[in-house]
Parts: sequence; structure tokens; C-alpha cells
Amino acid sequence: MPVSISLRLPEVVLEQLEEIATESDRTKSYLIRKAIERYLEEYADYRIALDRLHDKDDKIISSKELRKRLASED
Repeated sequence: MPVSISLRLPEVVLEQLEEIATESDRTKSYLIRKAIERYLEEYADYRIALDRLHDKDDKIISSKELRKRLASED
């Protein structure tokens, strides 16, 4: 179930948000929700990459080896 939150935005950000909402015929709430969803997805990917980087048991392979492995999957 959706919940309401409040937030404070700098005036310049609010103006940009209102402009995009008008141009795209979307509500400000919709744009904010989509921006947060996108951020959370990207942050999750970032955390996975960071965890893999710090995992000493995770073998690092070259781009050449990666291309070879990807080609063999086709």
C-alpha cells in the first residue's frame, strides 16, 4: 500500500521538476517515485559490484576471457 512522505527540495530542483512534469504530462509524484526506484536499482547493482570486488574468492577475469565465455554460451 502506498504511503505518503514529505521532503524539502531546493527551489531550483522544484522548478526543474515542475518543468519536466509539465513537458512529460506526468505528476511530480510519479517522477519522484520513478527517480527513487531507478536509484535503488542502481544502488543495488553498485553494492553487488562492490561486494564482488572485495570478495577474495571471486576470480577476476580479463575482458578477453569474458568475451570468450559469453561467445560459448550462444
